[in-house]
Amino acid sequence: MTGPRIDTAATDPVALWSSAQVTALGVETWPAYGGLAWRALLATDPRKAAAIFEAAEQWRRHRADADELDCLLADDPEEWFRRVTVDADAEARRIAPALAKRPTAAEVQARTGHHPPRTVTATRGWPPVAIPGRPGRYRHLIDGRQVDLPTHHRQEHAA
Repeated sequence: MTGPRIDTAATDPVALWSSAQVTALGVETWPAYGGLAWRALLATDPRKAAAIFEAAEQWRRHRADADELDCLLADDPEEWFRRVTVDADAEARRIAPALAKRPTAAEVQARTGHHPPRTVTATRGWPPVAIPGRPGRYRHLIDGRQVDLPTHHRQEHAA
């Protein structure tokens, strides 16, 4: 259940009228429009009407804000951009200190250091190793020497 949330700003006659209608209904709280609790109310229940007034007023304000932004986009794009990014700017200012403490990708890469690639080495008792960049070639260990052959010979038969 929600309480009265209708803005009664003295400069907005529509909001004042809507607030007066809810006040005349004599209810203090009502369920959100369209929810299960609202649907369970009888059509004659004044809380149902109060929720409708509230939803209508919220929609009116939403459309007024959207229309104002549409006009700003056409008339003053810089002001439009400032308004639509004000929340993002505030969030960026909030998280900037934490982000500044994090290392950049280049710093992380520098910390890992450069390690030369491992050489491909065949090992006794293991199958031959495929040589990267040379399809069909395998490194074998034959008589203690590293030998590259074009086929996948078994080590114990290679001589």
